Amino acid sequence: MDIRQIKRFIAVARTRNFTKAAQSLHVAQPSLSKQIHLLEEELGFQLFLRETRPIQLTPAGQRFYEDAIALVGKFEQMTANARQTALGTRQTFTIGFVASALYGALPTIIRRLRRVRPDLDVKWEEMTSGEQMVALRERKIDVGFGRIHTEAGEVDRIVLREERLMAAIAPAFELASISTPVSLAELGGWPIIVYPSRFHPSFADQVLNIIRAKGGEPSEVHAVGDLQTALGLASAESGYCIIPASARHLRRELVYRLVSDKEAVSPLIMSYRLDDNDSVVELIKELTRTLYAEKPEWLEPEYNRILNF
Repeated sequence: MDIRQIKRFIAVARTRNFTKAAQSLHVAQPSLSKQIHLLEEELGFQLFLRETRPIQLTPAGQRFYEDAIALVGKFEQMTANARQTALGTRQTFTIGFVASALYGALPTIIRRLRRVRPDLDVKWEEMTSGEQMVALRERKIDVGFGRIHTEAGEVDRIVLREERLMAAIAPAFELASISTPVSLAELGGWPIIVYPSRFHPSFADQVLNIIRAKGGEPSEVHAVGDLQTALGLASAESGYCIIPASARHLRRELVYRLVSDKEAVSPLIMSYRLDDNDSVVELIKELTRTLYAEKPEWLEPEYNRILNF
């Protein structure tokens, strides 16, 4: 087997579909199927259960997939290391992020990225989703992790997952008297704390738009700079705030009610430049897929929906 075969296996394992994998690789589907059969014959075991739709990895195939990702990452690292040695440089990779992205997979993904690519100098810049689009166009960051769909012609984006929203409420509020899910209509008429207060469109705009779309209108709107400040003011009984479910452990003294409306979700969006063919971006995607497949405890299925990417 060679590295090209392994990359083609990874494409099939990722898409769970031979036709889609062939399209992404720009090869004929029969040729790809034949190569996977040859790989299975060489290995001496079956990689896929083909009778299911979508196709599934066998237990041995899943282990081979995980090792294949690590091997391809190591191969790319070897190439990058040699290139950088020849040039006498190290690659700086800058990540833009919103604070709430840190309450899920992102720290684990970047730890794994550092292990696979120790040649990278990884830098962090906290910024809003909108600021990330500007920073990507100006090449100040290499990838962004945000929560808002924003338009930027030179930028591509994928949704890694969608997370349910929760209302964080002080115990003294009538809204906190029960713990069952609350509708957006019920939240109308109460004072709300939104964040961030700078750069639009923002998560604050998303929250207010979905509440108003249901006919609700907050009695007061307090705009603050960040999630931590919003939760602090909610604890001080200045109003309630809407947060992604993964942030509900930050202040134990608050009551957290799931928002029942199906559109009340917050996407985690990875953005990067269209003109870049960066192996680091592709590696981050693979590391994210692998982590999601492990079903970590924090990735609670009742609060998260994983999308294909």
